Amino acid sequence: MKNGHFQTRIRGIYKYISENLYLNRPDITIKDESFNSTLLFGLLTGLNRGKELIIGEPGLGKTTSAEYVGSILYRYPLGVIWGSEVSGHPEQTEEKIIGRPHLGELNKGRERVVWSNFAQIPVKIVDEINRLPETKQSMILNGVDRGNWEYLNEILINDEYSLFATANYQDRGTNTIIAPLIDRFDILVESRHPGSNIAYTIGKEALSHNPLRHPQYEKELQQILRGDNSYEEKMALAEGVCDLFGEYLKEKLGIEGLSKEERRKINEERMGLDFDIDANAFVRMTLAELSFCHKFGQKRSVEVCEDGCHYTGYLCHHTKNCASNRLPMSIRNYAQTLAWFLEDDGVDLEHIRLIIPYALAHRIQWKDSYLSKKEGEGRNDPFQIYLVKEATEEILQRYNEQREYLLEALSVGYRAVAGEAITPLEGDHPIYEEIKKDIGAKDEKSL
Repeated sequence: MKNGHFQTRIRGIYKYISENLYLNRPDITIKDESFNSTLLFGLLTGLNRGKELIIGEPGLGKTTSAEYVGSILYRYPLGVIWGSEVSGHPEQTEEKIIGRPHLGELNKGRERVVWSNFAQIPVKIVDEINRLPETKQSMILNGVDRGNWEYLNEILINDEYSLFATANYQDRGTNTIIAPLIDRFDILVESRHPGSNIAYTIGKEALSHNPLRHPQYEKELQQILRGDNSYEEKMALAEGVCDLFGEYLKEKLGIEGLSKEERRKINEERMGLDFDIDANAFVRMTLAELSFCHKFGQKRSVEVCEDGCHYTGYLCHHTKNCASNRLPMSIRNYAQTLAWFLEDDGVDLEHIRLIIPYALAHRIQWKDSYLSKKEGEGRNDPFQIYLVKEATEEILQRYNEQREYLLEALSVGYRAVAGEAITPLEGDHPIYEEIKKDIGAKDEKSL
């Protein structure tokens, strides 16, 4: 990319957090660069207005990593971030999460909502989301998905927000995250133990005062959020205080956050990055294996694929559910943001190869027979991410073996859908069946 000014600033944020606040070890490599996945994906989430689920053992920095990223990228003092978090527990209420009636107005017979800080500010963190009972997880579905928060007869719509949620591993106090909510998360990542040496350093050098705190600006922002202005007026006033906090970060810590306008420009830049021909075809091939069923037309969680199917060797045979349409959107957004961050001219196969396991790990439902076959294998990643990394490499091998023929088949399919009288190519992969279905659907529509 021609202009690396913003990328340099984001790398500065990564470096500062990594060296001073969230000490870690790199665990992923792309384009010969090594990164810590939790910190990198946190930054990508903040940049593309994404939704990230961070899993891991208690006390390994799941929530704090999100707090640091949100505080610096959006230039909100840490105290405001803390005061806006939602804690997951069985007694959590809609009034704590979204809003409550204005008691003074209610006494006058008028209905008015006092919105929570969580609903208002663009950095949204839900701590231990899997401690919310399933019935209460449904309360935040629309807000998580679209930024629409409803209470009584009023609605608040966020024009910009990023969501971070944390989840400890299953224990007696946790609940299953319901399928509609888990699918709304773009990315799943694990906050890992940093190793004994770094852990010792963390204990030795724990800060008595966090440099991202600023009591004066925190107080001013709290007054704005509790005020009687409209939501739009509050956000405009808050941006002014965030500008001042941004100047403080630059002067005192040598790091530069992003204004709302700068975040908008970055979003435009990354959305302008196209997928190259291999990235395009590989994503289509992956989606075909996740959604196709030879016997039933498509994967459905209520239908069981039998042994002996012609496509037994493909991913569709090892999974229960069909990939939702949110999956390709998550892959696109994060792959574009990663390519932008690395200052590449477009999205290529390496970007896709890195993103898919983290975009798919929480969404895929594996058959028990496949899980039992794989669970004893040695690995460094959590089981759900490991499984998708392995599956991604298998699909990539199939793609490399069939690349030229597959690209030709897709080209023929495009030409047929455009109206050319041409016979689709046959091939031993679900993607070729999907191409024929698309051509058949076009022919039926034209009748």
